[in-house]
Amino acid sequence: MKASTFFAEEEFSGFVRAFHWIRAFSIFGLIFTGFYIAYPFLQPNFNATPTGFLQGYTRSIHLILGFLLIGISIFRLYLFIFDKKSAPERRSFCQFYKPKIWLGVIGSYLWISRHPHIKGAYNPLQLVVYFGLAVLVLIVSITGIALYINVYHNGLGGILEHYFKWVEVMCGGLANVRVIHHLATWAFILFIPVHIYMAVWNSIKYPNGGVDGIVSGVRYHKEDSKK
Repeated sequence: MKASTFFAEEEFSGFVRAFHWIRAFSIFGLIFTGFYIAYPFLQPNFNATPTGFLQGYTRSIHLILGFLLIGISIFRLYLFIFDKKSAPERRSFCQFYKPKIWLGVIGSYLWISRHPHIKGAYNPLQLVVYFGLAVLVLIVSITGIALYINVYHNGLGGILEHYFKWVEVMCGGLANVRVIHHLATWAFILFIPVHIYMAVWNSIKYPNGGVDGIVSGVRYHKEDSKK
């Protein structure tokens, strides 16, 4: 008689899990503050004393969150490439070029087939989506820096201007940079609900880790043993 047993494997290190949630909260904060900067729908009370700095405070929070997102994303890329505990993520590439795995994954999402066994942290579809997210972070980061150096010319802004002025030139002016920055924001807005839905759906249908994995870092694998 065979009995199903499970063994636990660390899928995400503590750094990866912490960076995931910090980046998530940063993105939510950037979306809200970015919309307020573009359209200040809240107005402070007017008085003779110059204390109406809500737009300035919001912009400061936006800048802090933006550089936090950039810093964490750079370190996250470093962990993905070099960290030993991120080996399950790197192993995800080994099944990227296998059509059978692709068909199995898509069929699983369409409820017409079982999910194939995946060697690594992500299936091929997840890998493509997360790569797209990384590109999106890169776009919103470099356009954000281009907008930053247009306002702050001294200190860090003066240093970054030498390295990122090309963004404004390549985009054909700051107006186009702002458009690209806003479009990237909308791409984040579209990505978030889909990501949450698919993560929860995957956890319900295949309760071997899923959303819990990005909290505990552990994924459970089924192992048949004779009893």
